[in-house]
Amino acid sequence: MDLVERKFRILQAIVDDYIVTALPVGSRTISRKYEQNLSSATIRNEMSDLEELGYLDSPHTSAGRVPSYKAYRLYVDRLMKRTPLGAEEAQAISRFFDRRMRQMEDVAERAAHALSSVTHYTTAVMTRQTGEDDLKLRHLQLVKVTENTALLLLVTDAGVVKQTPMHVSPGMSTDDLYKVSRMLTERLAGCRLGQVQSILEGIGAEFRDQNELLSGMLETLRESATPEGHTDLVVGGTSNLLEYPEYSDVEKARNLLSVLETREKVIRLLQGGAQMEFSVRIGPETGLPETKDCSVVSATYRLGDGRVNTIGIIGPTRMQYGRVISALEYMGKALMETLSGQEQK
Repeated sequence: MDLVERKFRILQAIVDDYIVTALPVGSRTISRKYEQNLSSATIRNEMSDLEELGYLDSPHTSAGRVPSYKAYRLYVDRLMKRTPLGAEEAQAISRFFDRRMRQMEDVAERAAHALSSVTHYTTAVMTRQTGEDDLKLRHLQLVKVTENTALLLLVTDAGVVKQTPMHVSPGMSTDDLYKVSRMLTERLAGCRLGQVQSILEGIGAEFRDQNELLSGMLETLRESATPEGHTDLVVGGTSNLLEYPEYSDVEKARNLLSVLETREKVIRLLQGGAQMEFSVRIGPETGLPETKDCSVVSATYRLGDGRVNTIGIIGPTRMQYGRVISALEYMGKALMETLSGQEQK
């Protein structure tokens, strides 16, 4: 093997060993457990080089080395091997979804409980309903109800139907409303709901005969406008992290628990990776001083009804990344199957 590959293999061995033992790793450990064909002297030289490059740190009380944040970043990006879930772990996750759940809150709570039980880390599930302004219009329909009233129906790309009664002139027939609906659908299809009002204002000149109707539609849309969607949060396995030696220090443990018990800070941890389908943030990348010794692995997915869901696993930087990623992938599939099944029932 070339020198670069050898360094990578030694670094991978150090990270793998430290994740399991939480003990500084020495050259003899690497030689005995991972690289029997290399001498301890050769491994020590490579470890010294890796330390100079910023991938290893030397605790004052030990001759061994521990990985730095930079090492974990390289490990996750290039060296890590996925660890498939065992049959029992997969069944443990599936059992949490063996009954139909009545609300999304039930699903989120079970997901958090299942993942924290399987990974032995803390799990946070954030569910955010996309604001209506973000949805795209697929179809618009005006349905006459009484002589002076019509129902304005807006169907979005997420299948959400928004229906609002509005006033119409007595002379407007069902055919008139159908023609206007068809023309406006052709013009507005694909536009975000937040753009519909401004577009209606801009096309008034093209529909002079329907100015009164357009004005009524604009007023109806303004009155029925809704704010940005609400964010729900469920956290499971908060006390799991106290089982790790990294948090045996009382002050350190207290600071971490204060974060996990603060809704705004947990949401901030998850939002840091919510723009990506999959995210691994290590140490200082988490964005909070209290979690500079933690990692957050998160997965984000969108449902057809406009919900955005982010599941995050929070643990020490020596997290079992390969196993956590496999658990998140399995959970994502289980959630999607559960929610799809609910929609079909």
